This record gives sequence, structure tokens and C-alpha cells, in this order.
Amino acid sequence: MRKNIVVMPRNGGEKHRTHRIGWLRAAVLGANDGILSTASLLVGVASAHASREAVLVAGVAGLVAGAMSMAAGEYVSVSSQADTERADLDRERRELAEDDEGEREELASIYVGRGLDPALANQVAGQLMAHDALGAHARDELGISVHFSARPVQAAMASGVTFSVGAAMPLLLVLVTPQTIWVPAVFGGSLILLAVLGSLAAVAGGAPLAKAAVRVTFWGALAMGLTAAVGALFGTVV
Repeated sequence: MRKNIVVMPRNGGEKHRTHRIGWLRAAVLGANDGILSTASLLVGVASAHASREAVLVAGVAGLVAGAMSMAAGEYVSVSSQADTERADLDRERRELAEDDEGEREELASIYVGRGLDPALANQVAGQLMAHDALGAHARDELGISVHFSARPVQAAMASGVTFSVGAAMPLLLVLVTPQTIWVPAVFGGSLILLAVLGSLAAVAGGAPLAKAAVRVTFWGALAMGLTAAVGALFGTVV
């Protein structure tokens, strides 16, 4: 059995951000991929000296395909997680029905491992199981809590929508800038957007702003630089 420790938020005035992890991860991943993959695609095609129409068609196709891919990927991935959680809970439910005392001792041993003395651990395990036996084992034995449980539809929608919004930004840059400066405009504008996204995600998750911004812009610059080189090489060869 997995014995992951899950820190639950206390009641009161303290504010925690763990409840945001599920949708925040999918939203940040979707928006980041939307900006980065579409900007890289546009930079690569523009570097090959393609026409405005060709660049826009490539960008729109990338937006639609990417949004559907992200949504489907998140749904399948998180659904698999949800299936595993359900299987674990079903097993735990059967074990509670077959050996309630053994399960109480198992829960008490977990609390002993966390620092409680055996007598107190037995008392805590008994009281928690009297209140909600399956919930106590799900949280403290399996590491499953309401804040971290899998939500496939929520993850898919967050990822697909934010990918589309992110992908639209580089496309707008192509629409409003002259063809002669497409590559630097999309490159520079997308790096700024990535830095802003990284900072917003850091604020929402309570992480350091500078570290998040530098991390996302570094990988963004690397990806767009490589695709620009490929596009320029392809355009020269053709």
C-alpha cells in the first residue's frame, strides 16, 4: 500500500494554495504550450520566407490541432489517474468490510511512523475511522484527498481553452506586424508573454516570480531559436 503524507489545510484564517494544483497545472501547461508551440511554428514557417497566408494557415492549424491534442491528452491522462484512485478505494472498501480491526491497526501504525506514541495513535485511528473510515484510509494510507483527486473534464477544459488563448497571441502578432519583422516580433513578443504567464502562475501558486519567469523564457527562446534555424535552412534549400 502507498503511504503518502498529505498535509490538509487547517480551518481558520490561513490561506493555502494546494486546492489550485489540479486546474492550475493544466491551465499553465496549456497556455505555455499554446504560446510556445504556435510561436515556434510561426517563426519556423516565417523563417522559410512563406507568405502571410501560409503563415496564418499554419498557425491556425497548429492552434486547433494543439488545443484538441492538449484537451484529449489531459483527459486521457487524468482519467487513468482517476481509474487508479477508484481501484484503490474499492480495494480499501473491501478490506474495511473484511478486516476492520486490521485496518485500524494499519492506520495506527501510520500515525506511529509519523511520531505519535502507540496509545495516542490507536485512539486517533479509532476516532477517525468511527467518523469516516474510508476517508481516513484514503487520505492517510493512499494519499488521496479532495484537493488532489483527479478531475478529467476540468483538466481537459482548462488545458484546451488556455492553449487556444495562448496560441492566439502569436497569431495576433503576425496580423498586426509587417512581414519584414515577423520573426523578431513573434520571438520577442512571445518571450514577453511567456514571462508574464510564468509570473502569473508563480503568483497563483505562491512561487518565486523571477525563477518562474526565467525558467519559461529560457526554454521558450531555445525552442523558437531551433525552429527558426530549421525554417531558415529549409527555406534556403528549397
